[in-house]
Formats: sequence, C-alpha cells, structure tokens
Amino acid sequence: MSFSDPTSERHPTDFAPGIEDVAEGDLARGIKSYLVGLGLATLLTVTSFFISGTTLVWGPSIPVALAVLAIAQMGVHLVFFLHIGTGPENVNNVMALAFGVLIVLLLLVGSLWIMSNMNRNMAPAAEMEAEAAPPPYVVGTLRLDGLGARLPAE
Repeated sequence: MSFSDPTSERHPTDFAPGIEDVAEGDLARGIKSYLVGLGLATLLTVTSFFISGTTLVWGPSIPVALAVLAIAQMGVHLVFFLHIGTGPENVNNVMALAFGVLIVLLLLVGSLWIMSNMNRNMAPAAEMEAEAAPPPYVVGTLRLDGLGARLPAE
C-alpha cells in the first residue's frame, strides 16, 4: 500500500489536529479537538484586543501583529472547525477553499482598482460646478447671468 492510500492502516496517534476519523466514532477525541480549537481561538482573540489597547507593543507594529494574529485565527478555524487538513481526502475541500479565496481577492482588487481609477479621472466637485454654470455676460454697465437676470457690473 502506498502512503497516499487513505485506506491504509494508521497508527492510533497518527492524526492531524482537527481531523476526525468518522469510522472510529471516538466522541471524546472529537470534543477534545473542538475544545482545543475554541481555546486557541479565544486566546488569539483576547491577544488581539490586548495588543490593540496596550502600549507594550511598538505603535507602528500593531497592524502587523494584528494581521499575523488574524491569519493564525483563520488557520485555527480551518483546521479545528472546518477540518481542512493536508490529507488526500481533503484535496477537494482545499481546492474549493482556494477558489473561494481567489474569487474574493478578485472582487477586492477589482473594486479597489475601479475606485482608484475613478478617483484619478474625476474632477473635484468645485471644478465640475464651475464648468456647469454658464459664464456671466457683460452688457454695458449691466451683467447678465446665464438665466437672463440683471446683475450689477463689477
């Protein structure tokens, strides 16, 4: 039997964290996996709130630290709650997850690109209002605006 064959006999301790073997029906191990995931997720959440509100961490590094903790939080959720691992039986799940991430990234990058392009190509509101209003016409000592009202000449 090859190493990639999912039907091969495994050692009882040979399992990834968060991966449940349904055939065994070991409820205690499944609950333990969920509780470990809950504990790690809670710890990462509390750490994020602590880092954002303390002066113990260097100020400019707080966004980087929060990003690292957020990525770790996603990893905990994927492994312990969604049971996505690296085994051969999880290839379809990983491919679906990668496709979902690709679609979300395309939407985000495309939206930011469109908004940046619109911001660069559109004139400020004051310039647009000045272009939309017709220029005043001066007739002798009276000035007429675009609507025909008489204004005192300047």
